[in-house]
Amino acid sequence: MSSVRPLIVIAGVGNGLGTGGATARLFAQVGYRVALIARGADKLKNVADELSATGAEVVAFPVEAYGYQDMTNAFAAIKAHQWPSAGATELRVALYNAGVSVRKPFLENTEKDLRTVTDTNFNGAFAFSRQAIQEFLKNELDDKGKRGTLLFTGATGSLRGNITTSAFSAGKFAMRSLSQSLNKEFGPQNIHVAHAVIDGAILTDFHLKRFGESLRDNVDGRLDPASIATGYLYLVNQDRSAWTWELDLRPAHEKW
Repeated sequence: MSSVRPLIVIAGVGNGLGTGGATARLFAQVGYRVALIARGADKLKNVADELSATGAEVVAFPVEAYGYQDMTNAFAAIKAHQWPSAGATELRVALYNAGVSVRKPFLENTEKDLRTVTDTNFNGAFAFSRQAIQEFLKNELDDKGKRGTLLFTGATGSLRGNITTSAFSAGKFAMRSLSQSLNKEFGPQNIHVAHAVIDGAILTDFHLKRFGESLRDNVDGRLDPASIATGYLYLVNQDRSAWTWELDLRPAHEKW
């Protein structure tokens, strides 16, 4: 097994400063090859180049959208990729971190908004999961007793709706339900499926613009992407005697 390198596939990277980028950095540090799927080819290339400069084996696979066929095509490209260094590759971890923030009063949501939410949170997540699980089923059990780990990034909206979140929460509810169903179906085949509820503002450019620079210094009131990545590595390292399906991550002073 020493000649086989584990691979993590991450969908949803943005400019690399959020959860997707932090997870890629951490898993690269512990020896994983990294495949990145995201919209925006130029931004994605910059993230991959930055990580590659540290000695990590990282490849970018840009997509137009997070739809069913986009995810299917991306996985086909990943499977066909020839890694430059020696050693076979096995997909061992897949993180669906893609998201879309549609937050409007109910009557202002458009059909286009609903299509975007459905594609990103269900159709794309469904295809991503299908491709990952098919690869996991080819693997032998690792030292944790698993064939692979499939992770989903959720939100407070995965658990409850609120004003302006009718479309957003509906999509997140669907993703959470998908993850729970896959956990029940594929756990007996030693595939670990876990969903993370991320409750609070993550320290990213998006939230800095929304909440201001004070968010940066508010350590107790926001989430650090690197800490979320540590949570994902914890899930991956769980052995099959005690698997977590849902992990709830929030800053210390989150008001619930």
